[in-house]
Amino acid sequence: MNKRKVCVVTGTRAEYGLLYWLMKEIEADDELELQIIATGMHLSPEFGLTYKEIEKDFRIDKKIEMLLSSDTSVGISKSMGLAQISFAEAYEELQPDILVVLGDRYEIFSAVSSAMIARIPIAHLHGGETTEGAFDESIRHSITKMSHLHFTATDEYKNRVIQLGEHPNSVYNVGGLGIDNIKKLKLLSREEFEKSIDFKLNKKNTIVTFHPVTLENSTVSVQFQNLLDAIDELEDTNIIFTKANSDTDGRVVNGMIDDYVRVNGDKSIAFTSLGQLRYLSALQYVDVMVGNSSSGLIEAPSFKIGTLNIGDRQKGRIMADSVINTKPDKQSIRNAFEKMYSQEFIKTLQEVDNPYGNGGASKKIKNIIKNAKLENILKKTFYNIKVEND
Repeated sequence: MNKRKVCVVTGTRAEYGLLYWLMKEIEADDELELQIIATGMHLSPEFGLTYKEIEKDFRIDKKIEMLLSSDTSVGISKSMGLAQISFAEAYEELQPDILVVLGDRYEIFSAVSSAMIARIPIAHLHGGETTEGAFDESIRHSITKMSHLHFTATDEYKNRVIQLGEHPNSVYNVGGLGIDNIKKLKLLSREEFEKSIDFKLNKKNTIVTFHPVTLENSTVSVQFQNLLDAIDELEDTNIIFTKANSDTDGRVVNGMIDDYVRVNGDKSIAFTSLGQLRYLSALQYVDVMVGNSSSGLIEAPSFKIGTLNIGDRQKGRIMADSVINTKPDKQSIRNAFEKMYSQEFIKTLQEVDNPYGNGGASKKIKNIIKNAKLENILKKTFYNIKVEND
C-alpha cells in the first residue's frame, strides 16, 4: 500500500510550535509519510537559525532560502517570488499528496501559490481569523481560497471560511493548535525555568512580544518606546522579551530591545527564540503577557494570566475575558497595567474560559487528512450562503 505523503511547510518558530504535535501524529501513523519543508525565518542567522530546533525532532526534506536581508516592501516581494520558484522545484521532487500550511505569512502564500499551480491539494490551519492591523489578513483569506480542507480554531472562524465560499463539508472546527502544547508538554518547574534562561524571576514578572503592525501609521519605534516607558515604571517587576518576527520594521523593535536590556540587565533579558518548552513554561510564572502576539489570545488564557494586547494587530480576533485591549500610547498602556493589577481583575482570572478549546486539534486534523478523499478535491465550487429575504 502506498503511504499518503503529507508535506508540512513551516517558516517561523511560532508556527512550528503549533504544528509540532500534528507533525508527530503524522510521523507516527503507518499509513502516512511526513515530509517537511523549512523556509523563511528558520534559515536566517539573524532570527536564530531555528531550523536546527526542528532537526532535533524531525528530518527536514527541503530547506527553501528566501529571506533576502531586506525588510522593505520591495525586498519582501522579491523574497516571495524567489520562494515560489523554489517551492515549485521542491514539489516536483517530493511529489506530495497533500500540503499542510498554517496561518497567514507571506512565505506560506508563496508555498500555497506554487502548490495550487502544481495541482496539489492544500489543507489550511487557523483560517477564517481576522487581524485588521496587518496585511496578513488578506494573505490568510487568499490562502483559504486556494485551499481544499480547512481547520479552524472556533465556530465563528469556521463560519467566516464558509462565508468566503468554501463548502461546509470541507471546513472543520478543531480548536486552537496551541492548546495541545500546553496539555502534552511537561513544563519546567520555576527553578528549572530560571536555570534554563539563566535569569532570576522577581515578585512580579512579565513577558513581552511585540511585532510591527504593517497597516498602522504611527511608527513602530514610537509605539514600542511607549510600551518600554510604561513597563519601566512597574515596581518589583522583571521582564522577559522575545524578539519580533522578520516583518517590515522587525529589526527596529529588536534593536530597541537590545538597547533596553543593555541598560536594564538587572531586571530584563531578551531571546530571539525561547522555544516552545521554555516559552510555555514562562507563561506559568509571569503575571501578564504584554504585546500584540496571537499567543496572548490563544495560549495565555489557559494559564489564567492576563494579556495586555496593544494596538490593532489582533483586532477582530476572538478574545477571552483575560485580555485587556489598549491603544499604543503611554497613558493608555499605563492605565491598562493598573487595571491588570487590580484585585478585582485578578479575581476574575480564575474563572476565565479559553475560547480556543481544550486541546486535541492535532489528532483530529491528522485523522481527517488521512481519510479525506483527494481524487476530485481540486474541483471546487463556490458555496453560496442563502440569505433569507426580510
